[in-house]
Amino acid sequence: MDYLQLEWKEQVALITIQSPPANALASYILKDLAKALDEIEKKGAKAVVLKGEGRFFSAGADIKEFTSLQKQSEYSNLAKQGQDIFNRIETFHVPVIAAIHGAALGGGLELAMSCHLRIVTEKAKLGLPELNLGIIPGFAGTQRLPRYVGQAKAYEMILTGEPISGSEAAAVGLANHAVAEEQLEDFTMSLAHKISEKSGPSIHAVMGLVPYSYTSNFESGLKAEQEAFGQVFGNEDAKEGVQAFIDKRKPQFNDQ
Repeated sequence: MDYLQLEWKEQVALITIQSPPANALASYILKDLAKALDEIEKKGAKAVVLKGEGRFFSAGADIKEFTSLQKQSEYSNLAKQGQDIFNRIETFHVPVIAAIHGAALGGGLELAMSCHLRIVTEKAKLGLPELNLGIIPGFAGTQRLPRYVGQAKAYEMILTGEPISGSEAAAVGLANHAVAEEQLEDFTMSLAHKISEKSGPSIHAVMGLVPYSYTSNFESGLKAEQEAFGQVFGNEDAKEGVQAFIDKRKPQFNDQ
């Protein structure tokens, strides 16, 4: 794994994303994440903590990688790759806790939402800004965000593209706790160790039972998001939005 570090803190596995400056979720990081999960399954753990090195948890997907894709099927396949690894996290046999500082935006927030618990710093920024680029979330953001914040708030966050603070994320249910910057690591590891003190079979049972509360429409929603992600990326506004992001300028959308 070239872009992740995997450490063991007693019965807690600690995954650190190491791809400065933004820890952007390129396809190679998704592959490394899958490898880390494989290793954890082999060695065993009772809890997993996921964090980012440097200034951010993850500031989003790798937008520049998008420019290498040409066909609608390639964009849909990219969405499926991200959805598959995030689904694996969500259905993992032990809890995965995201420790979020700096920013969790776009794909970074979608990764965090696939985790079972989220601890954020009070001033962290969380959001799905894809519509600012003329595109849409593709790693299940449209499906998971409403679960945590409700439909009305999800519409607002996705359609405006404006992030919320860590404190607000905790207030609306997107995060479990908002803590001071200097408390994030200790608080998160303490929570993970509390969980790791419990019986393995009981942890595994809970992890398998809670997902029954989800509706059957989730899988249909994932498929629809994959297809829409590919369709939207094929239009001219998407090309303009991505290029404007790279050029650091405001996009000029023509609604085409």
